[in-house]
Amino acid sequence: MNTLLKTAAVAAITAIATAAGAQTDAQPANDSNTPLHLLKPAYKTGYGVLKPEEVKRDMDRVLKYVRANTPTGVTDADGNIITDYNKIDSRSRLAQGAFRLASYEWGVTYSAMLAAHKATADRAYLDYAVSRLRFLADVAPHFRKALKEGAGIDRQMRRILSPGSLDDAGAVCSAMIKACLDDESLPLGDLIANYFNFIMHKEYRLPDGTFARNRPYRNSLWLDDMFMGIPAVAFMGRYDKANPAAYYDEAVKQVRQFAARMFVPEKGLFRHGWVESMAEHPAFHWGRANGWALLTMCEVLDALPVNHSGREEVLSLLRAHVRGLAALQGNDGFWHQLLDRSDSYPETSATAIYVYCFAHAINKGWIDAMTYGPAAMLGWHAVASAINGSGQVEGVCVGTGMGFDPAFYCYRPVNVFAAHGYGPVIWAGAEMINLLKRQHPYSNDSAVLFYRSAQNTTKPIFGEAE
Repeated sequence: MNTLLKTAAVAAITAIATAAGAQTDAQPANDSNTPLHLLKPAYKTGYGVLKPEEVKRDMDRVLKYVRANTPTGVTDADGNIITDYNKIDSRSRLAQGAFRLASYEWGVTYSAMLAAHKATADRAYLDYAVSRLRFLADVAPHFRKALKEGAGIDRQMRRILSPGSLDDAGAVCSAMIKACLDDESLPLGDLIANYFNFIMHKEYRLPDGTFARNRPYRNSLWLDDMFMGIPAVAFMGRYDKANPAAYYDEAVKQVRQFAARMFVPEKGLFRHGWVESMAEHPAFHWGRANGWALLTMCEVLDALPVNHSGREEVLSLLRAHVRGLAALQGNDGFWHQLLDRSDSYPETSATAIYVYCFAHAINKGWIDAMTYGPAAMLGWHAVASAINGSGQVEGVCVGTGMGFDPAFYCYRPVNVFAAHGYGPVIWAGAEMINLLKRQHPYSNDSAVLFYRSAQNTTKPIFGEAE
């Protein structure tokens, strides 16, 4: 909140309290003797216009926590740290922390850290991502040698060198591409090529080319796979200049084909799963999967050239999805595990993804700040409330398969070690900082409102936006 407005609000509230106290013996505070509209509401998670430094303080706690819990290093069979990577063999293992360095959740985290560096100019975020990506690139050839010899190797490294699903490949590949677009000297080319070969040529697909799985049934679409595969394809158009149009076209085609089967227009939401053999297609609108879909559209729009023929189609879908989501935000700022079921629990990772996407779409001019800025601001208050004193992110649903009944989703556990929450929180905070720097939010009569231009804050704001 603007300092002058905050001072005025505090003075008004103090006056109310004084007036109310003075009336105790004479007559109670009422509409005639007290400006009741200035009474302080009992918000659950916080409210009001934030400052960039407030957001960064929350982000820094998360960075400190994940940095301490994701060590780099390789150990030998006896658990000793290997300093000479030439000594890596089949018995060697990556040093263990609370989180894995090459999971799809940590691919999201690397992308988030790169964005956080750009938003804050704090090299700690860049160094976190680059040091770990470089470490993986440095040890990969030595583990590959053991793998070629037919030996069993560290499970994480096996999933890097021999991906078995989009979960193994897509999000980390996308983060590596972004890192290389910022710094061409990074030695990530071999890993990017290996990941991308799986995405384009080995991942199972429907006959029309849509990324698919054969679980829980044959020819199943998982909404998660939009994010696990499509952004890497889109950003490859920026990375591989040989034939960028083919990558952009493929990314748009994938978005279109997922949406044709999984977007529910009357709700403005995506169903989590679609199974080809079902006569009817149930629609369970799982929060985080809808987040992956919305995040995918943001990523594709970031990668596509402004004149690409499919851009307006993706943009129209994004706007429809944002409308559907905005209508379902809870009064505490969170979105629910099942978006249209208020009896399901508030879920942090989905909320963080929506905060990022709403703020990013506003900053890019894709959606209106006046309409959606307050939702993003309220959402960040909710996300910040889920960051505990240790920097852990609470209220995050653990990994979740596909189900076709509400109990399956509503009773999925939450855990501070569910890695899905950390990248989205950092990414959301970074984009909120951009939003606070680029947009014009003010408190007007206690409400958070966004204006088209900077306002005169030496007096209360009551006029229309300029």
